[in-house]
Amino acid sequence: MKPAKRKLPEFRRQEWWRHRSLEHGWRKPKGHDSKMRLGKKGKPPVVKVGYRQPKVVRGLHPCGLREVLVRNLKDMEGVDPSKEAVRLSSSLGRKKREQILALAKERGIKVLNP
Repeated sequence: MKPAKRKLPEFRRQEWWRHRSLEHGWRKPKGHDSKMRLGKKGKPPVVKVGYRQPKVVRGLHPCGLREVLVRNLKDMEGVDPSKEAVRLSSSLGRKKREQILALAKERGIKVLNP
């Protein structure tokens, strides 16, 4: 059974809807009279330590497995299929990629980006 991750709100920049030039990425609200900084009702949520995930699920892939970056065949040696999933490096060539995929299928290891 995969551990449960809490659903987080979308943290957006203050007044991102008002100005087209603003990006949606998070920026801390710093205005003196900022309603968002003050945490007024009806304003978007502000990033706080209380939103942190439980220690058990922190850093896990949504499928519930830890990610292991694989750059060559040697990196596949210590992978535990019950706890870890494999992400193939973008610098891998076709030949090595096929070898690693074959080895993963043989061992029953999940590949996140086949």
